[in-house]
Amino acid sequence: MNIFSVSIALCLCTFFAFVSSDTSEAMRDLVTNFPGQPKVSFRHYAGYVTVDEPSGRALFYWFFEAMTYPNMKPLLLWLNGGPGCSSVGYGATQEIGPFLVDNKGNSVKSNPYAWNKEANVLFLESPAGVGFSYSNTSSDYRKLGDDFTARDTYAFLQKWLVRFPAYKENLFYIAGESYAGKYVPELAEVIYDKNKEHNDNLSLHINLKGILLGNPLTSYVEDWTGWVDYAWSHAVISDETYRVIKRSCNFNSNTTWDVKDCKEGVDEILKQYKEIDQFSLYTPTCIHHSSKLYSYANSKTTIPRLFDGFDPCLDDYAKVFYNRADVQKALHATDGVHPKNWTICNADILNNWNWTDSKPSVLPIYKKLIAGGFRVWVYSGDADGRVPVLSTRYCINKLELQIKTTWRPWYHEKQVSGWFQEYEGLTFATFRGAGHDVPSFKPSESLAFFSAFLNGVPPPSSRQS
Repeated sequence: MNIFSVSIALCLCTFFAFVSSDTSEAMRDLVTNFPGQPKVSFRHYAGYVTVDEPSGRALFYWFFEAMTYPNMKPLLLWLNGGPGCSSVGYGATQEIGPFLVDNKGNSVKSNPYAWNKEANVLFLESPAGVGFSYSNTSSDYRKLGDDFTARDTYAFLQKWLVRFPAYKENLFYIAGESYAGKYVPELAEVIYDKNKEHNDNLSLHINLKGILLGNPLTSYVEDWTGWVDYAWSHAVISDETYRVIKRSCNFNSNTTWDVKDCKEGVDEILKQYKEIDQFSLYTPTCIHHSSKLYSYANSKTTIPRLFDGFDPCLDDYAKVFYNRADVQKALHATDGVHPKNWTICNADILNNWNWTDSKPSVLPIYKKLIAGGFRVWVYSGDADGRVPVLSTRYCINKLELQIKTTWRPWYHEKQVSGWFQEYEGLTFATFRGAGHDVPSFKPSESLAFFSAFLNGVPPPSSRQS
């Protein structure tokens, strides 16, 4: 047998060893006959993992193998925020998944910039009550919060890795955007602490290496300050409104919303943002979209609608698509006879009516993870008004990290894609012209950036790269 034949044989042995490692439970989750699916070379799985047996609480996932060498490539968990919004409806089929919702919810199309070119990608609808995820115990919905979500997601991962043991040793990363700016570091901290707690039990070890955060809510005071400053600096509000807010609002105080001038000033920003899209300042709005902006005085978040710069009505298409009985059956979400009413965001959770805890800042977790040697990258679409680049820069400045490489452009296909700066323990980058959900606006650039993150190298800093 020549060297070439030996290499082929070894590759085939490796491939089939990987395939045979799937459990029977995993094979029951294998997705077949997915409506409108283009022909692909990889497998994908969807279904439920019960995270709490007594309450009957189960989280819904959708998992895509890497397009090549899934046993060798990292495993990425992607989370969307809200809180209360679906990672299946956003991340999987509007941003980084291999299938994008198309034709007003009638079908899907291939995403040439899918992140499963570089990694195995796992999407999770969390917490219970989001998307298809549920609990059989109604009181669970009154316990939801940051800590609850982190604990359930950790339980999910442990059980998912039992179902898919082939990925147990793969390098593991967590990524997300918006309110997942809280979810991601909080989950990473739980994994970090549990790994140390179970140091002598490798079966419970999760091979976490880093986190990637896009336009992330991070620290209450800095996020609010940046939100106001960005609206003023981008001519959304007048100088007079800006002066009122700066004079009357103290975002360090829990009583700032009791100050009449402060509340009126913030409401003026919201009023102006209703005329455009807060999440993408320079693209058209979806005129018939049913989503509403909620008052900041009553809620810390708003619905993070997704816009890719071409079609601002993707949320509507996703709602149509995921409420189809054949789609739900193919994804093992329902039996196809009794379909669920799927929504892209759960309004009850989104309005914080039952959200029990939200950390005012996750910057202490950043410091903990950096000290622990984890890779921490943060990026911002600079056309997002909801969690603007100013908010993120204010947050990073609070860390007072040493600068490793100074502010400079980064390039993709010989064009400036944004700017970046490397600190000791953290990399921050901007995406020029991108809104809140960056991969929808800059898909090719996002994939290149993700590849750089996985490889632990800075994005290209010259046109020739």
